[in-house]
Amino acid sequence: MSAERGSSPGQLEFRVAIRDAIAEELERDPSVVFFGEDVAAEQGGVFAVTPGLAERFGADRVFDTPISELALAGAAFGAAATGMRPVIEIMFGDFMALPMDSLVNQAAKLWYVSGEQGSAPLVVRSAVGAGGRFGAMHSQSPGTWFQGIPGIKVVAPSSPGDAKGLLKAAIRDDNPVLFLEHKRLYSIKGPEPEHEVLPIGEAAVVREGRDLTIVSISKGVRDALQAADTLAGDGLDVEVVDLRSLRPLDSATVLASVARTNRLLAVEEGPRTGGWATGLLGVVSERGLHDLDDAWIVATEETPIPYSPTLEDPFLPSAETIVESVRGRLGTGVETAA
Repeated sequence: MSAERGSSPGQLEFRVAIRDAIAEELERDPSVVFFGEDVAAEQGGVFAVTPGLAERFGADRVFDTPISELALAGAAFGAAATGMRPVIEIMFGDFMALPMDSLVNQAAKLWYVSGEQGSAPLVVRSAVGAGGRFGAMHSQSPGTWFQGIPGIKVVAPSSPGDAKGLLKAAIRDDNPVLFLEHKRLYSIKGPEPEHEVLPIGEAAVVREGRDLTIVSISKGVRDALQAADTLAGDGLDVEVVDLRSLRPLDSATVLASVARTNRLLAVEEGPRTGGWATGLLGVVSERGLHDLDDAWIVATEETPIPYSPTLEDPFLPSAETIVESVRGRLGTGVETAA
């Protein structure tokens, strides 16, 4: 099916992988619907990702919406909460701030606040990233805006095969998933996926090495692989880890790689402050240096904040939890610097 739409045999174009994943899930599950700005237009949106879906599945399943990201997210949440599996498209990730309330305060928390009785199985697709000369307000990568929100997953594939397998997994997930597609990846081609569905939250070692670990996500993975080839000419054997998702973050795969190479470079298309790379280095410092007791973190658990006082009070960091952590890690009678 992919070959007749522009991909060579055995090779899948990124935008076609996205289209195929949506089409196959629409075919498989009648509760899946797809809507957004221009997604049902003849060209299939500004990046020509979804042409033909409206004609194939009809206006009840694939349709265009007004230009209102907040309305899109609200409609998706309502549909998801009442039994549908909506996939929506926010044309540019920069506009993700507009539906923030529906996604962060409603969709992400429904499973928790309902006592696991309700869920919001929705997917938000969005084009992200710079390099296309779109300017300051159409070139950002907003994955880290959502990385601190329990209840929502953040996925950003780097290859067509991963894009297809991860998007199908996202549509089948029972809770909201933010699916980020880098603009400069839409035209790349790669092998068909080996598996129909890929698990969300598992990083991949896409190049093995022994001298240095480079970790990235989305387009940064392709840059890291190119750099690794160049550095091989210098005699440096580089291992490349593709995170594939920012939440859940597969720190175990990164730690295992760093244990082999003893060096880590995190490559992020975004600012250092508040970025995922800084957080990842914090994880490596805390857990990779565990035997040295050099660094660790006290923070809340990976859930929304509870309401009950008996649950909320111990949930929060406090002087008592800090003391408990220090004593548990270092023991009492610790030698201190003069």
